[in-house]
Amino acid sequence: MGKVERLRCMWREDPTTTMVIGWDQTAGSNPVLYYTPKNKGSQIEAYGKSQTPDKVLVIKGMNNHFVRLKGLRPGTTYYFKIKDTQSSSKTYSFQTAPASPYSRLSIIAGGDSRNHRSARISANKIVGKLRPHFVMFGGDMTSSDVAEEWLDWFDDWQHTISDDRRLTPIIVTRGNHEYSNKTLIDLFDVQTIGLYYAHTFGTDMLRVYTLNSLIPSGGKQKEWLKKDLIENDLVQWKMAQYHHTIRPHTNKKSEKNEMLLNWSTLFYKFQVQLVVESDAHVVKTTYPIKPSRAPGSDEGFIRDDQLGTVYVGEGCWGAPLRKNNDPKSWTRASGSFNQFKWIFVDRDKIEVRTVKTDGADAIGSVDPFNIFIPPLGLNIWEPVTGPVITIQNNYLKAPATFANNLGNDGLVTPGAAMEIANFQAGPKDQDILVSWTVKNEKPNSRFEVQRSFGDGRYITVGKMKGQALRNIGNHSYKFIDSGSAITAQGKYIRYRVKYVYAGGKSGLYHPPIPRLTGEGVNKVPAGVKKIMTDPNDRLQIKYHLANKANVRYQIFDVNRREVFSNYLSNQAAKNYLKSLDLSELPNGRYVLVIKANREEVERYQVIKK
Repeated sequence: MGKVERLRCMWREDPTTTMVIGWDQTAGSNPVLYYTPKNKGSQIEAYGKSQTPDKVLVIKGMNNHFVRLKGLRPGTTYYFKIKDTQSSSKTYSFQTAPASPYSRLSIIAGGDSRNHRSARISANKIVGKLRPHFVMFGGDMTSSDVAEEWLDWFDDWQHTISDDRRLTPIIVTRGNHEYSNKTLIDLFDVQTIGLYYAHTFGTDMLRVYTLNSLIPSGGKQKEWLKKDLIENDLVQWKMAQYHHTIRPHTNKKSEKNEMLLNWSTLFYKFQVQLVVESDAHVVKTTYPIKPSRAPGSDEGFIRDDQLGTVYVGEGCWGAPLRKNNDPKSWTRASGSFNQFKWIFVDRDKIEVRTVKTDGADAIGSVDPFNIFIPPLGLNIWEPVTGPVITIQNNYLKAPATFANNLGNDGLVTPGAAMEIANFQAGPKDQDILVSWTVKNEKPNSRFEVQRSFGDGRYITVGKMKGQALRNIGNHSYKFIDSGSAITAQGKYIRYRVKYVYAGGKSGLYHPPIPRLTGEGVNKVPAGVKKIMTDPNDRLQIKYHLANKANVRYQIFDVNRREVFSNYLSNQAAKNYLKSLDLSELPNGRYVLVIKANREEVERYQVIKK
C-alpha cells in the first residue's frame, strides 16, 4: 500500500505565490500532488490542479520527493492530497504568505534540536498549536547528520502539523552539526548553494535574511548581504538568522569577532532591527545595540536605543542546556531552559516573546482566525525586564521617504530626501482622482499608480515619467482612474504609488491609512449600521445571500488590523442571523465586513463595551 510520510513545506521563491511540498515516499510509485484553494476532502478528482514531483532524491534513508508549486494566490489556504499507484494520502493544507503590507505576521524562531527528542517534540507540538506563518530554524537539527537521526527528526517534525493537518513553512539555517550545505539543500530543497538567501513578506514590510555562519562571513557572503541590503533599503523591517552566536551568553562558547565585523556593522548601517542566533544553548535577549569600541562599550557593542539591533537566541529546541554565565552590560535578560521566540510583525512594530516549550500537552491552540492571542496554558517567560520586547517603527524612514544621495560605497549619506506627500484619492463623477506631491524629486524618476479592491492584490493602472529632468525639485501629480467610482460601488478601494529611481531601484508608497472612496481617512461611510455586543460579549449580525457563496467575516480595529476572521464555505442563498463571540477582544470600536465570494455584502460599525 502506498505511503506518504515525513511531510514538510518550504519556499524557494516568492512566499506569496509559491510553495514547495516535500515528503518521504515509503511505498507506491509515480506520486502526483493534487491541490485546490477549496477543501474537497477525499474527492481527489475534484481538486482541479495536479503536479508531479520536480525533484526526487534518495538521501538520509528517505525517498525524498519535492513538488514546486507556482502561480498561487497570496494569503490563501490550499488543500492537497498525494496519490500514487497504490493509494492516496490524507488531506493536508498550507497557506501562502499574505501580500498586503498591512497584514500582521506571526513567526516562530529558534534552533538546536539535536539531542533530546522529548523536548524537541514538545516544542514542535507548540508550533502546531500556535499556527505561525512560518518557522525560522537556526540549525543543528540533528547531532551527527546521519540517516537514523534525520528519520527521527522528520518524524518529530510531523508534530508541527496542526490538528486540522495544516503544515507550517520552515526557513532553514545550517548549523555546525549539519556537516555540509548539501544536507539542507537535499532535504529542504533550498535553492542557493551557499545557504545564504532572503525572502520578502508583505510586499515591502519585512525581509528575512538567512546567513551561513559555517562558511566565511566575509567575501562573497558579505558582498551579497551588503548588495541586498542596499537594494532593499526601502523595506520597512529587516530580520536575520544564522547559527553561531556572535557574543554567546555562556563561557562554553567562543566569541565570533569576524561575524561582528562583517555582519553586525552592516546590520547597524542598514537598520536590521532583529537578529536571531543559536548554537550556545542558553536563552538571551538584548537591548538595541551597535558595534562600538567607545567608552561604555562591552565586548565590541554598546547600547543604542534609537538605531541599534536587538539580538535574541541562543538555541534550546532540545539540545543540552548550558549555564547562562556570561552576561553583558547590554543584556536585557538571560536564562537556561527549552524555548523559542514567538514574533509578531506589523507595519508599526515588532513584538518578541520567549515561549517556554516544555509541557506542550497542557497548552491549548490559538483560534485559527486570530492567531495573535496566546492560547490557554502557554508559558511565556517573564523576566524582570518584562515578557514582551517591542521594537517601534519610530526611527525608520517613512514609507514614502528614501535616500536621494548615494556615496561611492552605496551607503546612504546625509542630504535631501525624496518624499511623497499630500497623497489623496477620491471620487470625481464616475472616476477616482489620485493625486500626490513629490518633494526633492530626483531627476529621471518614474511613477506607477497601483490599485487594489481590498484583497491585497494590486495592479498597475497608470504610469508616468517624473517632472525632474536635471535638477532636484518639488512636483505635483494627478491621475484619473476612469470608471473606478462606479466599479467600487462604495466599497474599499486602495491606491499606492510605485516609484523608480537611482538606476532602476524601486519602492512603494502606501498611504499611512487606506482611504475610503468618498469618505475621509479611517472613517466608516455614512449610513453604515452601528451594532453593539450584548452583555455576554456576543454580536448578532444579519445579512442576505442572493446566491450560494463562500462567506468571510472580518473585524478590523481602529488601526486597520484584522483582529477577527471566520470563514464559512458553500452557504445557501437566504437570510442569515449569526452570533459572533467577541469575548477575546478588548472594549472599543471596530468595523465588521461581511463578504460573499470576495464581494462585500454588509458592513457594520461595532461597539464593544
